[in-house]
Amino acid sequence: MKKIIICAALFLSAASFKEASAQVRVNIHFNIGSQPVWGPAGYDYVEYYYLPDIEAYYYVPSRQFVYLAGNRWVFSYSLPPRYRDYDLYSGYKIVVNRPRAYRNFNSDRSRYGGYRGNHSQRIIRNVDEPKYYVVKGHPKYRGNHGRDRHDRGRHGRHNH
Repeated sequence: MKKIIICAALFLSAASFKEASAQVRVNIHFNIGSQPVWGPAGYDYVEYYYLPDIEAYYYVPSRQFVYLAGNRWVFSYSLPPRYRDYDLYSGYKIVVNRPRAYRNFNSDRSRYGGYRGNHSQRIIRNVDEPKYYVVKGHPKYRGNHGRDRHDRGRHGRHNH
């Protein structure tokens, strides 16, 4: 009888431990290879970049710019002509990891407006960190000799 009670206690404690451990979940996301080479260095996961110079967003998962056209948000693989002189490599980018970041545009514009004209940010293309070597366009990427075929300069016409 004593053995049965001990076995039952062990079984119940093991079952409750298994249930408790199942409730603890850790979600770790990485999208280093998805980030554009003009994105800021130092982030393992990015959902959106807010671009305060042009008051627009870049949605990393689909590689699309999100900007206002009148009173509606447009998703596009390139920036509109009015931003043709905007330099993605030197403009400041704010990482925003929340769903549909553009829905908080007024708050982001107010909070991050002070970064307009700031060109001090390190970008992925210019860092020497091994985690970025898998990114096309990084000088240490082995397969393109340091140039990405989509890297067409400063006019935002590339799809990365």
